[in-house]
Amino acid sequence: MQANFFARRFYGPSTSLAPVVLPSPRETHFWYILPDEVHNESLLKQYMTVLSPCERDYANCIREDDLKKKAILARVLVRTTLARYTGSQLSPHSLKFRKNIFGKPEVLWQLDKYQNPPLLHFNISHTPSLIACGVTTEAQIGIDVEEKQRKIKNNVAAFARRYFSPQEAEFLNTFSNPEIQRQEFIKMWTLKEAYVKALGRGFSAAPFQTFNIQLKTDGGKKNQAKSISDAKIVLETRGEHEDLTTNWQFALFQLAGSHYAAICVEKDTSIDNKETDLLRLQAWRTIPFVKDEYVSGTNAVMPISGLSGD
Repeated sequence: MQANFFARRFYGPSTSLAPVVLPSPRETHFWYILPDEVHNESLLKQYMTVLSPCERDYANCIREDDLKKKAILARVLVRTTLARYTGSQLSPHSLKFRKNIFGKPEVLWQLDKYQNPPLLHFNISHTPSLIACGVTTEAQIGIDVEEKQRKIKNNVAAFARRYFSPQEAEFLNTFSNPEIQRQEFIKMWTLKEAYVKALGRGFSAAPFQTFNIQLKTDGGKKNQAKSISDAKIVLETRGEHEDLTTNWQFALFQLAGSHYAAICVEKDTSIDNKETDLLRLQAWRTIPFVKDEYVSGTNAVMPISGLSGD
């Protein structure tokens, strides 16, 4: 897997960001930040200057300090990540955003300032302990991150019957060990959330029960895998919801030793190649303006399904 020279470099507090080459086809760039690693008050004040007036107002309305910090970090991660792909032509603060009709954020490129904008797509996800941003070119993307120790309020089987398709609920019921069942549930939830976010329609337009995450073994049989880790992940829509497109591919991996992360991106139908079933991933752990660490190929990123080995 290709790694740019700057990606392993650490640098002190500044206003500069290491530029990044745009993702190639079938490749996703994945950036994440651990909020507990950000303690410096002066750095947080610097981050506030990166935000738009509306974003600052929103953050300042949050009374609880920890929640306020995470709201700031989420917006800063998006802005600094996307600014890296402009060849230093745009600052994080100057980026503008809009929402599609379903509320999914998109970059609003200002052509008077940046005449040849990249065809970037991005998506963000966060938990109390990790914030992530995924980036692709020319392909819609959805990502989701969930803590491996996430607690399920109700019985897992009952929860699955309520939110998942019958086939998915049946798959989860094959696990007699409650802990294994909970882990498989979280993996499934992460995949389904990534798909809904990739669609950009919102949960109300694509409820979890309207599509199946199908698991295929090497023999091609659906739902015969012993776990998601052993399976190829494919998508199947149900009944009257066949308008939900199935032209997507998935990747699932463990992140930072503490989370499951899922990526869902549009397939490139112009390429007739079995390799398109696998995604290439480049991942960085970052504290914007302080340090970047390239973590692909390390224990911080452990493939479960759908990732290329190159």
